[in-house]
Amino acid sequence: MSIHHPTRPIAVRRAEATAERVERTTGFELLARAGFAARAAIYGIIGLLAVKLAIGSGGKTTDQTGALKTIAHQPFGKALLILAAIGLGGYSLWRLSHALLGHGPEKSDRGFDRLAAFGSGVAYGIFCAIAVEIVLGSGSSSPGASKTTAGVLGWPAGTWIIGIAGAVFGCVALYQCSRALTKDFLKDSKTEEMRPTTRRWFELLATVGHLSRMVIFGLVGIFLIKAAIDFNPNKAVGLDGALNKLANQPYGSALLGAVAAGLIAFALYSLADVRYRRI
Repeated sequence: MSIHHPTRPIAVRRAEATAERVERTTGFELLARAGFAARAAIYGIIGLLAVKLAIGSGGKTTDQTGALKTIAHQPFGKALLILAAIGLGGYSLWRLSHALLGHGPEKSDRGFDRLAAFGSGVAYGIFCAIAVEIVLGSGSSSPGASKTTAGVLGWPAGTWIIGIAGAVFGCVALYQCSRALTKDFLKDSKTEEMRPTTRRWFELLATVGHLSRMVIFGLVGIFLIKAAIDFNPNKAVGLDGALNKLANQPYGSALLGAVAAGLIAFALYSLADVRYRRI
């Protein structure tokens, strides 16, 4: 009799077995890979619009919802948005399956990886729902970080909730930094199938992209904590607000341009993941 693993409820074991079978199907893999393409489109649009703003040729700062609305306004926008919604839903299911099973492509995810997978799965599930709302014509304008924060601050323990949310974003930022500096992302990719030049570009794009996301998530976390401490929802920012904060600093155009270029790098890395990610 094993003493290493306590007996888990039958329902949990059945759920894990079902998830294992689904995860190994070709259809599930195609959905997950479509998710990387959708992620690339979102970050590419955000980055390109921010670059245009930084160099003074129009553009604007926007977030994931704004990127989805930009897709909807393109030729064949409804069809493109439907494809994006399918991809985002597939990516969400793939990440949630990792959270359920406790492992990813290398069968060795740590506890934090499992938690990160759950958070990512929930976030992209929300983006999928927003895309569906826009397709159906029922998507309203985003309430924005300040209004959302104001509502939460009115709850019992609302200050603590916002502060914890800020700390979570800070942890995500540190995770992005760790991924960039340790090149931890390589274990998730089929590097053995890459040519040397392809691998060098892949590493560069992934590193720059993760560092750019570190800056964005870090700023969101900092301003959420400030909003909680000062009990001032106007200090909370989302992704678009974080980009605006950069633009308003000394040498703001250069800072915004650098981070926006990093987001484009992350989009290109995501496109490469369509081909090379281990599913």
